[in-house]
Amino acid sequence: MRRATFRRRLVTAAAATALLVAPVAATSTTALGQASGAYVVSTEITDSQKMTVNVYSPSMDRVIPIEVLRPADTSVPRPTLYLLNGAGGGEDSATWSARTDADEFFSDKNVNVITPIGGRLSYYTDWEREDPTLGLHKWETFLTEELPPVIDNALGANGVNAVAGISTSATSVFNLAITRPGLFNAVAAYSGCAQTADPLGQEYIRTVVEGRGNADATNMWGPYGGPNWVAHDPVINAEKLRGTTIYVSNGTGIAGEHDTIADSRINGDQTTLANQVIVGGAIELATIPCTINLQSRLAQLNIPATFNWRPTGTHSWGYWEDDLHDSWPVIADAIGA
Repeated sequence: MRRATFRRRLVTAAAATALLVAPVAATSTTALGQASGAYVVSTEITDSQKMTVNVYSPSMDRVIPIEVLRPADTSVPRPTLYLLNGAGGGEDSATWSARTDADEFFSDKNVNVITPIGGRLSYYTDWEREDPTLGLHKWETFLTEELPPVIDNALGANGVNAVAGISTSATSVFNLAITRPGLFNAVAAYSGCAQTADPLGQEYIRTVVEGRGNADATNMWGPYGGPNWVAHDPVINAEKLRGTTIYVSNGTGIAGEHDTIADSRINGDQTTLANQVIVGGAIELATIPCTINLQSRLAQLNIPATFNWRPTGTHSWGYWEDDLHDSWPVIADAIGA
């Protein structure tokens, strides 16, 4: 019995090693990763392409689970897409893996897909102070300094990256690219509000952080209207996105093809449908001014970007699945996937 158990452990260890070890390309993040102190704690294998890599974050002093989808072909180093969940941070059931066909969609793509689990209501940023309710958040540091070199080394990735996000993380993806120029070749934002320094953008953030989280949003970037809010406003700092491939999508809030009782995500539930149409419609409608402002600012600066204005659609997963599919050719071209 002991020999059988030992053999099973060896097989598990070998499988983890096979998934993690791949042709390694030298990247500029290697020295940064060694300096940060982040490292892989353990791996959990789901199948031949999917696993969870648990990474220790020195800045947050905790282990962060990272859902990983491996490329269809790992014979050479591949690029990486950081695919961020929304306000729940993947701590709830509202995740790319659970609510969309992302796992299947990427199964034949030559890209590493990385989704961190955690960061509920954090906007994936570095908070100035630890919040009594939400705790310590240093996601900007983790996602731009600590995690990339660990992932590149563990997966044998080639150091070419893109980042995509929905709703609240559609704000975050721009700030991550602005904070670390050159780290992400492409940014894709679905149904977000890319402004934070003005009263409208701040009200959206307060609705999420304070309304849903019962936390203090000033613990994130300091006093409202202060310099850190300005520093994290993608519209104001749009010039720093020059050279980055940009894809932005937005619906109108008008009920569309995924807002029906027959939709698989509604599953015949009238209450779910009503919430998606009424609440989801209102949220999507509210993001339109932000997206218009971003589009105008980028045009003013002559920074090219792809904007997909959907004629219908609520703030919901069916449309974000469509957005992921629609944006992929743009992202893939930018990262060579």
